Amino acid sequence: MEYQKIRNLLDRLLECPSISPNNAGCLEIVAGELDGFNLQRIDLADTANLFASYGQGFPHISFVGHIDVVPANPAEWTSNPFIPTERDGKIFARGAADMKSGVAATVIAAKYLAKLMESEKITGTISLLITSDEEATGLNGIAAVMPILAERGINIDYAIVAEPTARENLGDCARKGRRGSLNLELEIVGIEGHIAYPEKLRNPIFPLAEILARLGEIVWDTGYLEFPPTSCQVSNFQAGLGAENVVPRTARAKINWRFNPLYTEEKIRQIVEKIVAEVCEKSTTANFSWRLSGDAFATADEIICTALSDAVKENLGTTLEFNTAGGTSDGRFLAKHGAKVVEFGVCNASIHKADEWVKAADLEPLAKIYFDCAKNIFTHFKNTK
Repeated sequence: MEYQKIRNLLDRLLECPSISPNNAGCLEIVAGELDGFNLQRIDLADTANLFASYGQGFPHISFVGHIDVVPANPAEWTSNPFIPTERDGKIFARGAADMKSGVAATVIAAKYLAKLMESEKITGTISLLITSDEEATGLNGIAAVMPILAERGINIDYAIVAEPTARENLGDCARKGRRGSLNLELEIVGIEGHIAYPEKLRNPIFPLAEILARLGEIVWDTGYLEFPPTSCQVSNFQAGLGAENVVPRTARAKINWRFNPLYTEEKIRQIVEKIVAEVCEKSTTANFSWRLSGDAFATADEIICTALSDAVKENLGTTLEFNTAGGTSDGRFLAKHGAKVVEFGVCNASIHKADEWVKAADLEPLAKIYFDCAKNIFTHFKNTK
């Protein structure tokens, strides 16, 4: 699994200014590498998606990733963000860590796996599922593609998402679940007017402040398995136009919950809407605008976790730590459709920053780990027949 093959592919991807949801030719480059694979483009609205598969049947193992990147301000970079530049053993470019290095490594790993499956008559499916919209809305990416695959009779059993998960060094940690994220924009409506005539007013600020205080006092839980406790945070509070003597008609707040599998969107909404109803009663009214970014998911499957741990041990000689840190990822959409999901990739220290980088020395072992992880899963089921 030669370093130069991975590097050449990575450089070509990094040269594409694929700011989300712009594909910028990335998926065409990927498709050109996959001779013998069944290639399906599933483009939806402004999003390009590629599903490439080899083989058939169970187990179906999929490498999942995205080629879109966040914007980069060239003035903040030491070198051009879309010209990969190597300095001191690091490759600098937008998307180097998040996550074109992971995509390049999975493509090369998948090609070698196809050759292995052919030579050793391994039954099962290896696939790549890659989108151009993970960093923006994600509406037409993996979330939309999974139901389409299901309609076509394609079910992914195991998914390896190439997100950058390492804290300091490749192989120090991976994810086996993610917290859910639920957003609420809450508006309390009262009666505006001159501050000197309180009998004519219904000030919306007081009930909103009470609601936020009550939410802040709740101990939602103390954690679940590898998950930290559910967290409720207020990110914005807005009321009035700055005048000293005017009570505003409305007061608004934006609230977010990062929740573990002990909670669902419905459960959180019930708790919040009950509090709001109690506080507002008949003096003010409330308008709710809920938005679920993603449900929480946890992978308890030992087969994929052991396969990845053993691959890391074999290639790096280190013990892999699993956690559920970070925000949301496309893994939630795969888990929703029954896939057992792990996330594993390079160091995430520079993601979404100027001078984003990936260690050049990590590329080849990364591809080998992906290869060995999938191979270990195939071997498990071969040995249990």
